[in-house]
Amino acid sequence: MTVVRSKIISVREAVGLVQDDDTLLIGGSGAGHALPQRFIDELATVYTEQGHPRDLTTVRVVGIGDFADRGFSQLGLPGLQKRTIGSNIGNEPRLGALVEANEIEAYSFPQGVLSQLMREIAAGRPGLVTHVGLGTYVDPRQTGGKQNARTTEDLVEVVTLRGREWLLFHAFPIDVAVIRGTTADEDGNITMEGEAVQGEMLAMAMAARNSGGIVIAQVRQLARRGSLPLRDVKVPAALVDHVYVDPDQWQTYITQDSPYYAGRLRKPVVGNPPLPLDVRKIIARRSLLEFPPGAICNLGFGISQLIGRVAWEEGITDDLVLTVEQGIFGGVPVAGNEGGAGFNYQAMIDQPYMFDFYDGGGLDIASLSFAEVDAEGNVNVHAFEGRVRGPGGFPNISARTEKINFVGTMTAQGLELAIDGGVRVVREGSLRKFVPKVREISFNGRLARERGQEVRFITDRAVFALADDGIVLTEIAPGIDLERDVLGQMGFRPRIADDLREMDRRVYATGPMGLAVDFAALAAARDEALTSEVAREAAS
Repeated sequence: MTVVRSKIISVREAVGLVQDDDTLLIGGSGAGHALPQRFIDELATVYTEQGHPRDLTTVRVVGIGDFADRGFSQLGLPGLQKRTIGSNIGNEPRLGALVEANEIEAYSFPQGVLSQLMREIAAGRPGLVTHVGLGTYVDPRQTGGKQNARTTEDLVEVVTLRGREWLLFHAFPIDVAVIRGTTADEDGNITMEGEAVQGEMLAMAMAARNSGGIVIAQVRQLARRGSLPLRDVKVPAALVDHVYVDPDQWQTYITQDSPYYAGRLRKPVVGNPPLPLDVRKIIARRSLLEFPPGAICNLGFGISQLIGRVAWEEGITDDLVLTVEQGIFGGVPVAGNEGGAGFNYQAMIDQPYMFDFYDGGGLDIASLSFAEVDAEGNVNVHAFEGRVRGPGGFPNISARTEKINFVGTMTAQGLELAIDGGVRVVREGSLRKFVPKVREISFNGRLARERGQEVRFITDRAVFALADDGIVLTEIAPGIDLERDVLGQMGFRPRIADDLREMDRRVYATGPMGLAVDFAALAAARDEALTSEVAREAAS
């Protein structure tokens, strides 16, 4: 008779498997998506009580935290870590404080790079070779992703293959990987039917397994051996060493269990009240005007997240394919503190595959935030206001996308606007965001021109384009004084287009903009053109 050893352990036992100096990989995403939060809670408690494990190297693909005290902020304990690697430490402020104080080493790599790197580690390859990050802060000729003076080891290098420059991000072994699912059977097969994202749980498990490490899974519930639908298993039991149960596992930090996020139900169209007409909405509206029917799109963090909601208000969600890097393909991305989720989507795919699609130029258009823009068209989104942050998936999304809208207010810190069919500056922000030179480069304007990308900078009061000779002012909002409100708020003087236009007044008006009618007219014109083309071919 074969005795099957149970894989079910307590969370305290799971934390006890982590040894001093281990490389610890934790799955999940900001906002608590697919996050083994119970493990983080217990790790912080055990370290506080016992002083071990210590000197860890911690790794996560996406910033994990609520911009306050949860997630990786809880691991901001002196001595617990010697090094941390991630894509955005901005939502982990307590950990960020240790980095700013030069107490631990820290690397910030693009989200897609880290996501895909899990597969390279699993496959035993030397690292990830990619064009993403060339000419930006992560290029070793700039900072190499190092976030403070304490961080000195080079984990990325420039290589030349077939006459082209690439970046090689080094692989490293994983000692412990902690992943999350919804259900585990008695053998340790893991399903994710209740999760808002899938991330890269399978790749993480393979990376740890093939490094000689261990894989621990957090789940909400257990099922009897052999009872799980075979096609629902995302991580097979052969890759899972231990499972612990958190019956209080929430879907996100905010939502306990949404069938819409999980894809079990489609959310009905209801008459939700429209978003208030504020500065964020008018910028999101203007960005949406650049989205053609049928386009495959990405919406970045911040203002761009509102585009999905605006498209919902306009009734054109089904005419666009909106995507989120965490793996949501189609439907409506969720804005705010649950960014990364979505509903009514076509598919939920694993995150590395989404970044494969982005890196290869699959997107038609993206709307992304900016913190600083300079005269060369360089954009900084990851290093500002004196705090360490990170770019998330920004470098991947912006590297090959044909058309990009960078969105943000003209100034910050104290900006107050009056909006009524136009815009008037009541109080100007004290921080200028168009500067002579950005602090660090998240997006390289020179390389964008060489690649032939179409780039716009969309603000509350003006629209700029990236041309061969630099930044060009192309539109100005009704009610705005050109010299005082635009040029006078910039650290450089852009070229002014000969055909300088007024921004579409619908952006500043109450009520819908009527984009459903616009999309229908465009679709009709397209169909008519196709019909005419078919008729011409038949006649010839």
